[in-house]
Amino acid sequence: MTKMMKIMFLVNIAVITVIALNSMSTNMQPQTKTTPNESTLSRPNKRVSRFLVETSNQNRRSNSKAANHCNKDNEVCNIVFVYGKNSTCCNNKCMDVNEDDKNCGACHNKCKFTQHCCGGECVDLSYDKRHCGKCNNNCFEGQFCDYGMCDYA
Repeated sequence: MTKMMKIMFLVNIAVITVIALNSMSTNMQPQTKTTPNESTLSRPNKRVSRFLVETSNQNRRSNSKAANHCNKDNEVCNIVFVYGKNSTCCNNKCMDVNEDDKNCGACHNKCKFTQHCCGGECVDLSYDKRHCGKCNNNCFEGQFCDYGMCDYA
């Protein structure tokens, strides 16, 4: 019995030594500096809270100069949004009803939590074949959209 214990102890010591030497050799390799390209910088390292994301989206989509001036007059909104966007006066604010998650397609038409507004329609970017991962990203014929990627798995 004591002979078996000694053998097990020696085997454990050998395994620990091999692991320690292996980790030391991988840590001593020089690290090269790589400059990240634009595609790797798409997501932030720190998760942003949902409250902050909604606040920043509201500030980006509404025009502060025309915020309280449209008074249900869509002509004012068409002058403000000169880039061909479908703007409508919602709650005295000019809103782009093609992209705004809280006014999708029409005023007060709020998309569900997992959905986004693409072309005035609430869609799930994770599973919609016409809007896979982002708006207007069609999957090829015969492919499925899973988790926002065409033909995942």
